[in-house]
Amino acid sequence: MGDEQQVVIFQLNDQQYALPIQETQEIIRMTDITRVPNTKSYVEGIINLRGSIVPVINLNRRLDLPVRDYTDATRIIVVEYEGQKVGMIVDNVLEVGRYNANEMEPPAVAGDNMEFLRGVIKKGDRLWLLLNLGRVL
Repeated sequence: MGDEQQVVIFQLNDQQYALPIQETQEIIRMTDITRVPNTKSYVEGIINLRGSIVPVINLNRRLDLPVRDYTDATRIIVVEYEGQKVGMIVDNVLEVGRYNANEMEPPAVAGDNMEFLRGVIKKGDRLWLLLNLGRVL
């Protein structure tokens, strides 16, 4: 069982996505976001995270999905990529899951946003879309 990977499972619209736990710094509640002019459309702005300025993107908008209103379930997943912390707004964080290499398949469907996916994890009757953080950011 040494090849088991842990992932954070979160929701965007009605689909479950996964992010490797080692790429995830922390999960925080929705907070006030300071808008920054002249940024890409999916950049919501910046937040102050214990003295660090962290840019925040709207993951629904980044993946060309319908953007939902923020609710009590809305979370910001703070990731670190190439030394830079970035917050990603998601509709809901569900759980920490595990998967083995044999439960993952490459993203077989062709589409506009497939480069954002590293693969599809099959857990029973559930499908988790594994994000490719390098492409998303």
